[in-house]
Amino acid sequence: MVADAWLSKELKDQKVLCLACGHACKLEPGEYGKCGVRVNENGKLKSTVYGLAAAVHVDPVEKKPLFHFLPSSDVFSIGTVGCNFCCKFCQNWEISQHPQTHNHEVFGRELLPEKIVELAIESGSKSVAYTYNEPIVYFEYTYDTAKLAKEKGLKNIYVTSGFETRKAIDELAPYIDAMNIDIKFYDDESYQKISCARLKPVLEAIKYAHEKGIWIETTTLVIPGVNDSDEELRAIAKFQAELDPDMPWHISRFHPDYKMLDVPPTPIETLVRAYEIGKEEGLNYIYVGNYPDADRESTYCPKCGFKVIERQGYIGERVVNHLDEEGTCPKCGHHIAGVWK
Repeated sequence: MVADAWLSKELKDQKVLCLACGHACKLEPGEYGKCGVRVNENGKLKSTVYGLAAAVHVDPVEKKPLFHFLPSSDVFSIGTVGCNFCCKFCQNWEISQHPQTHNHEVFGRELLPEKIVELAIESGSKSVAYTYNEPIVYFEYTYDTAKLAKEKGLKNIYVTSGFETRKAIDELAPYIDAMNIDIKFYDDESYQKISCARLKPVLEAIKYAHEKGIWIETTTLVIPGVNDSDEELRAIAKFQAELDPDMPWHISRFHPDYKMLDVPPTPIETLVRAYEIGKEEGLNYIYVGNYPDADRESTYCPKCGFKVIERQGYIGERVVNHLDEEGTCPKCGHHIAGVWK
């Protein structure tokens, strides 16, 4: 359904400025933003996907991935069509790129915020995740749902590429409890060529969301020949360690998809090297993803080295959490950073 996209500013001559993401699209009447789902209708910005869920699942929270946020809990996850990025390696391109490649056509099942919260509670989920495509492009839908979910005792998660404006983060901060934010590259040229975006707004969004008190974990999909050099991996780890060494970094294995079918999967040796680089730069929590590695998927106390959360098998399949509700290491009493209750 079409609804007001109120995170916007009306300009002269019926132009409108979208305030949701770093692209800051200034749209003429009838013009769509880069996301393909926010459009200027007669001088008013509209969302064409409000209440229209293209993907709905109940997932383990570890799949987001979030490893320091309510371990082993279920998450009611929704997504729409559309995206403000154009990643050539996108795994969900059928929904993320559909409006841009189908003359702004949208699809999905009607699922209004009240129904999402109702279904989340019925499923036994502890939180609602806005995921599968970029949630900032359906900001108003996520905002209304998150606000209602919070009132009903549920937590909220944004799984995002990190292009939110400060204004968007200010609006979301009272209701969003956790974010997984991609640091896709540490090179602006790669961001532009491969994802139709830029590096600086992502780094600024991570810093600002962290300042606002939102729990953040980051993910880097390590792509052979693109962002797998020691220099680039170290730059990502260094940025994050300087911001907060307790912010978890997920290093994900690349598998060929969408427009990068000619690129091979990431060698395991590269993932191990990235893991070690993260340790060298001072990060306390680093995880290898998209590959079964029980040792590098588990959480260790940075003070005494005790394995406080054991993970094995498929993501979220077998998780043994030795922490109490306060996140305390049972061996030495050190507090493990995260959201545990």
